[in-house]
Amino acid sequence: MLVNVNRAAASALLTLLLLVGLVPVSKAQLGISRPKGQELLDGIVVKVDNQIVLRSDVELIYGQEVARAAGKPLPPDLKCKILQSLVLNKLMLAKAETDSVVVEDKQVNSEVDRRMAYFVQQIGSEKRLEEQYNKPIKALKDDLRPQIKEQLTQQKMQETITGKVAVTPREVAQYFSRVPKDSLPYFSTEVEVGQIVIPAQVNDKAKQAAIAKLNDIRAQVLGGADFATLAKQYSEDPGSAKEGGYLGFFKRGELVPEYEAASMKLEPGQLSPVVQSQFGFHLIQFIERKGNTYSTRHILLKPETGAADASASAKQLTRLRRQILSDSISFAKAAKDNSSDKQSSTNGGLLANRQDGGSRLPLDKLDPAIFFVIDTMKVGHITPPMPYRTDDGKDAMRILYLKSNTPPHQANLEQDYQKIAAAALNEKRTKALDEWFAKNRNSVYLEVAPEYAQCKVLESTDNR
Repeated sequence: MLVNVNRAAASALLTLLLLVGLVPVSKAQLGISRPKGQELLDGIVVKVDNQIVLRSDVELIYGQEVARAAGKPLPPDLKCKILQSLVLNKLMLAKAETDSVVVEDKQVNSEVDRRMAYFVQQIGSEKRLEEQYNKPIKALKDDLRPQIKEQLTQQKMQETITGKVAVTPREVAQYFSRVPKDSLPYFSTEVEVGQIVIPAQVNDKAKQAAIAKLNDIRAQVLGGADFATLAKQYSEDPGSAKEGGYLGFFKRGELVPEYEAASMKLEPGQLSPVVQSQFGFHLIQFIERKGNTYSTRHILLKPETGAADASASAKQLTRLRRQILSDSISFAKAAKDNSSDKQSSTNGGLLANRQDGGSRLPLDKLDPAIFFVIDTMKVGHITPPMPYRTDDGKDAMRILYLKSNTPPHQANLEQDYQKIAAAALNEKRTKALDEWFAKNRNSVYLEVAPEYAQCKVLESTDNR
């Protein structure tokens, strides 16, 4: 590796490494609560209007960088650079308040649910997650909510600053030319994989059984049984069952339409008839209205799918596979018209690389369930239908398609233009943020603790 790398080249290289995934993102950065016993030093080190940066914020990120470095020397001013980044985030939050940049609660709740589902998937089960953090799922969500709201507000504010920034092919080439040739990253084998997912359909017998069971529970409540006790016993909503089915307060538009419509017809204490939504079947008890919000509790039952229900999906996929292989329809068209996985169906059925938004995925980073299937496949082949469990835990069937297989190589413009363009765009957006920071740094009250006075956080990062 070349030692004498100028600032621009070093910045370009770091940005490129970040975007291709060679610098990992930890779970702590995703915003989940810290496990019991993992306490960090506390204390305010910077105030930006009514926003604060804690010593623990700096130390947490610094510790992650030390771990990543694995014994290699770190920049002597690393903590200052970390603090500078945190101050920029807090300045964006402060300006978001004055500029009325608001994130809706619906978006926050959706991201809380998405992130919690990710952690459950990583750890293995909700029970194991609760045991590791010594908190119920609802409490973990409550911990996540303010952190996620801050992150989404920062993202929205950043979008107002950098949303119109773009790069031309010439700028991409100029960016790539600044990276020393012997410092270019080396990419492992990359593949493009498509999928078409069709969920297993719940049969009428299972639906009627769920409805009958909820009607029986409803009769018990009307006969004097306690709704909360029955929710703990029967509800299949893990987030609320332990709380007696209690969901808390929500504004209109934040819960699925069917649930909200049924709730709005009720008075405090009243029960709904059985209500069907995308999550299953609900029995709802209305609790109270407070301003423009309302609270409810519910019992959720999810009818199970069986082998016969999945076989119908498999037949549909077999028919689609036959049509694709005979060239009577393209894989992209079949995915767009039939796949229930909206993220991939709008991208020609191709799975997306979360690092750069492209469709090429490192082979060694693939989900094992996909890797062991496509590892022996030839380009252009499509698997027969296979059982699949969706991110929200539903039974489904899917077919996989290997579109391309790119052998290991050093980064170059011809094969990796999309990645390099994303890195060049990121650098340009960073420059736009620097310029915004320089323009707005004196518009807020800022106080820095003496231990970080040498960091000169009011200076633009270009001057440091």
